[in-house]
Formats: sequence, structure tokens, C-alpha cells
Amino acid sequence: MKQYFTLRRQFRRLSPAQFLVMAYTLVIIAGAALLRLPISVPGGISWIDALFMSTSAVCVTGLSVVSLTAEFTIFGQIVIMLLVQIGALGIMVMSALFALILKRKIGLRNRIFIQQDLNQNYLSGVVRLVRYILFLTFWVELTGALFLFLIWKPGREWGQAAYYAVFHSITAFANAGFDLFGTSLEGFSQQPAVLLVIAGLIVIGGLGFSVINELFGGRFSFRKTSLHTKIVLISTTALIVFSWLAVLLLEFGNPQSIGTFRFGDKMVNALFSGVTTRSAGFSSIPIQAFSQASQFLMVLLMFIGSSPGSTGGGIKTVTFAVLLLGVWSNISERKEVQVFGRRIPEEQISKAFVITFSAAVWVIIVVLILSISESFSIFDLLFETVSAFGNVGLSTGVTDNLSRLGRVLITLTMFLGRLGPMTLALALGQRGVRNASFRYPEERVGLG
Repeated sequence: MKQYFTLRRQFRRLSPAQFLVMAYTLVIIAGAALLRLPISVPGGISWIDALFMSTSAVCVTGLSVVSLTAEFTIFGQIVIMLLVQIGALGIMVMSALFALILKRKIGLRNRIFIQQDLNQNYLSGVVRLVRYILFLTFWVELTGALFLFLIWKPGREWGQAAYYAVFHSITAFANAGFDLFGTSLEGFSQQPAVLLVIAGLIVIGGLGFSVINELFGGRFSFRKTSLHTKIVLISTTALIVFSWLAVLLLEFGNPQSIGTFRFGDKMVNALFSGVTTRSAGFSSIPIQAFSQASQFLMVLLMFIGSSPGSTGGGIKTVTFAVLLLGVWSNISERKEVQVFGRRIPEEQISKAFVITFSAAVWVIIVVLILSISESFSIFDLLFETVSAFGNVGLSTGVTDNLSRLGRVLITLTMFLGRLGPMTLALALGQRGVRNASFRYPEERVGLG
């Protein structure tokens, strides 16, 4: 009993960041234990592979070292699907769901944990947002599953079509990229209905729950929305249009990718590739078929990722936008970063820089180690690492052939990408540092 109270006191001393790291770690370990069961994989898998698959699911990535179709049973596939759902909603949203079902009050401490997990700036309205997230997720996934069922029902048994529709609707909305076809969505490259439904689910899931709440929670007015929502909508639209046109231009005459397709199919596949590259990991064209220029563009898009508080990863669209705004302010010699009649705090500019710099350093370190332990090209390793960090799940064919060390590094990278560099740094760092009561003399240094 004494040990119980001691553990409880230590648990209550955890900061929100430390709690989230612990919670996600425990869920990943529990998922790995389920995937190790013979009922999940009759042939059995190692702990490293089980942890890799569980991390990939909880961190909504989609990279696989074990074939989901050839090795896993239906039970194992359902475990993966449930882990993806947990990862998409967030551990704290799931815990809040059980509290709401049991009609228990969600205390202040748990509200702070939910706020941290959802990457919200304000504590007020968090429980209301949780209810909306659960409602929204259910209806979006149900609607997506219904559309996919109607498309896939001809030629398939009712049960199989329903199962496939539900599985892919969940993994698409979660931006996870797991599939039951073995070759992602390459078999549907000339079936635009499937690609457009999946792309729609990916975009909605990648916007962020608070943004969707502003869009559909009442009468929408762009002028009256928050600055966060404005930046998300503009940056997401700009990235989708840019990636769509860039892939179309780079691959239009490439016979290995979309060069032989009809014009309409070229448009849809270019759009789908631009949408899924940033966070989802589905592919209608083999990644190896794209030109090196397109693959490099994909690396950049994967690094940016989706929006804050969404089901996707990466440094996030808002972080990227804030960096661009900060650069523009410096070039134009403005003292403050201003946009839409608002001023972005200096601390958020610094945070955006730290997030991007930390992510880039981690990617460089992992690629450097992998270049020693693996026998693939530097670009393939870079693609794999950024895909893991961005929780995307696309691969040039490296994943299955990684060494044990390579699998551990990619697992850690997926975990870091899901939680974010800042959350992990806060969890590992000190609880707080007092501001100094004095300032050192200022002296300029040479830059550039």
C-alpha cells in the first residue's frame, strides 16, 4: 500500500510533457504485446518488429517491416486499426472518452494534459473540443467508409467490402497510410473516385480539430476566424496547389509514373501524390517510379507535414508559415512579425525556429548513423528518415531491409515525430528555469 501511494505521488509530479511521453510509451508497449500474440501473427514476430509496427500505428505513420496482408491475421489487422485510431485521436482524448462514458468529471490536471496532447494554446473549452473531436471523427470516418463501400462493393463480398472500407477510412482520416492491398493504392491509380475520397479524408484529418471546429462549428467567416485557422487554411491550400502543379509538371511525360495516363488521371494522381505526401503515406504510384526531382520535393513536403493538432506529423504547416513570415519581416526590416492585422509573439518565432532546427538536427544524425549501419544510398535513407519523422509512411523500399539498429532508429524517429521535438525536450529537461534578475552587456557578432 505504501508503494502504491509513493507511485501515485510520483505520477502526480509528472509534467504534462512527461505524462504524454509515458502514456504513449505504455500504449505502444501494450500494442506490441498484442501484436506478438500468435493470434495476431501466426508465424510470430520479434519484439523489435512488434514495437516498430505498434509505434508506426500509434504514431499514425504507416511504415511496415511485416506485411499487414501476408503475415497478420484479421485480429492483428484490427489491433493495428485500433492503435491507429488511438494515435489519431490522442491518448488523452481517448481517456476523456472513457471518462465521459462513465460520467466522471474531467479534472483540471487532466484538462491540462488534454490541452498539451491536442497542442492547444488555451485551456478553456478543451472538454467541449474533445466532444466535438469524437463526434467529428465518428461521422467523417463513417461517411468515408460509406463512400468506399459503395465503390468497392461490386466484385467483392459484402463483409469484405465493409471491412476494407472501414479500415481504409480510419487509416486515411488518421493520415496513417496502412492498407490491406499490399501495394498501397497502386491498383486504383486509374480509379479517381477512390483516390478523391481518400484524399478528402486525408485533408480533413490533416487540418487540425480546432480548425475544423471553427469551419463547421457555426457560421463560418474567414474574416472573423482566429489567426491560427487563417494560417492553416492558407498554408494548406498553398502547399496542396503547389505540390499538385509541381508533380504534374515534373511527371507529366514520365512513362514510369503518370506519363502514359489519360489527362484526367494525370491530374487526379498528381493531386493525390501532393496531398498524401505531406502526412498520409498512401501511394497510387510506386515511389521508385517518380523522378529524383519529385522525390526530393516529397522529402520537403514530408518534413513540413500537416497542421498542428491534427492527425499528421512533421514540423507542421503553421511552423513553416511562421518561419517564412519571420524571414520576410527580417528582409523587409520590420521589428515585428505582422499578418492579418495581428502580431505574432517573438517567443513563437523562436519556438518555430527551435522546432525546425531540432527536427533537422535529428534527421541529420539518424541519416548519418544509418549511412554507417545500412547499405542503401544516402537519399534513400534521408527519404526513409524524413518519412518516419513526418509520420508519413512512404518508402523507397528501404523499410523491409533495415538492420535491427536501423529499425530501432526509425522507431524512435516515428515516436519523436508524433510527440514533437519540443514536447520530448520538455519531458527530458528541467521543470523550469527562473529568469535571471540581471542582463549581460550587449555585443554584436558578424552574421551571414
